[in-house]
Amino acid sequence: MDSVDEKVVAVILVAGPSKGTRFRPLSFNTPEPLFPLAGQPMVHHHISACKKIPNLVQVFLIGYYDEREFALYCSSVSNELKVPVRYLKEDKPHGSAGSLYYFRDRIMEETPSHIFLLNFDVCCNFPLPEMLEAHKAYGGIGTLLVIKVSAESASLFGELVADPTSQEVLHYTEKPETFVSNLINCGIYVFTPNIFSVIHEVYRLREEKAYTRHVPNYESQQFAIRSLPTDFVRLDQDILSPLAGKKQLYTYETTEFWEQIKTPGMSIKCSALYLSRFRSTSPHLLASGDGNRSASVVGDVYVHPSARVHPTAKIGPNVSISANVRIAPGVRLKNCIVLDDVEIMENAVVVNAIVGWKSSLGRWSRVQANGDYDTKLGITILGESVTVEDEVVVINSIVLPNKVLNLSMQEEIIL
Repeated sequence: MDSVDEKVVAVILVAGPSKGTRFRPLSFNTPEPLFPLAGQPMVHHHISACKKIPNLVQVFLIGYYDEREFALYCSSVSNELKVPVRYLKEDKPHGSAGSLYYFRDRIMEETPSHIFLLNFDVCCNFPLPEMLEAHKAYGGIGTLLVIKVSAESASLFGELVADPTSQEVLHYTEKPETFVSNLINCGIYVFTPNIFSVIHEVYRLREEKAYTRHVPNYESQQFAIRSLPTDFVRLDQDILSPLAGKKQLYTYETTEFWEQIKTPGMSIKCSALYLSRFRSTSPHLLASGDGNRSASVVGDVYVHPSARVHPTAKIGPNVSISANVRIAPGVRLKNCIVLDDVEIMENAVVVNAIVGWKSSLGRWSRVQANGDYDTKLGITILGESVTVEDEVVVINSIVLPNKVLNLSMQEEIIL
């Protein structure tokens, strides 16, 4: 196929409400993929990156949230970025490969030559055009974005061994008990449409397994897993592992930043990464100020145009302020996300925290944490409509919605 005839579609897997439990109490209000990082919904960073793919014709979001949760966002982002974005709702979870296969007819409507697949909960620089060029040169079914990490953290992800010359994936294993490699799967892929034939074969073998106990060969044993339903297919264990070493899978290594957003704490870290990236990609989104006519801004900061910030406030680094927020004189904000309709009164301090929608912080109050993103109480989280009264200090705590705090607390979860 000539390059002028090529078409590319992108699929972003957004999962569903059951996955959002790890993101509570923030996921009570909004689906996790729409939670704002650096002032934009989490999945918006993916879609913006997809727009840079040559010959992109469509972006699909696939998950099992109610359609109404994504209708307004898909409409607005389609208009903003001038690329069609559609949400496709699964009737139930089908697995990462199964959901792709479930909507194969929709995905193939434009007869694309290549299909990108991205998980919504990853944060990186998304080198998608470069991945596509490498993928075409390799000539396989799929190319994985990979990165080198420490040996200690590698076991938390899919580890793989790749040929250092050809970049072919020789071995792939998901979250191994023993160390295999410090090269891990980043959860971003580009495939040819032949991936659907591979997934179909898994379905066929699953159905065959349901009717007979006889497994004719080792490859079938890899595909046919007794404990899983026949219509649930995982990309990692059921597709990538069996394809490794068959000259069908290749890698594209990134040396830039990459993180998986597993906890609310990681959202602050990833917001910082995206804000720093705005310096080169979207400098107009970064706030500035010297404390004279506008607030003093330190480092990378995003302030929604509708927010009102007093000139005596000091903001940054790594602060994201959402719509209709009101910041009073003398306020100090650092390393935090402040969500819509929050009011922060005089001389309050927020450090290493997420302040939920419609919350209110009183005069001289402090909401802070130690900033350990990997621990449950490493950042302080206030759910929706939490009131922190004057001079109350909240440290390393999680507060569920609609609470009034009139006493200071440390390392507590307020239900």
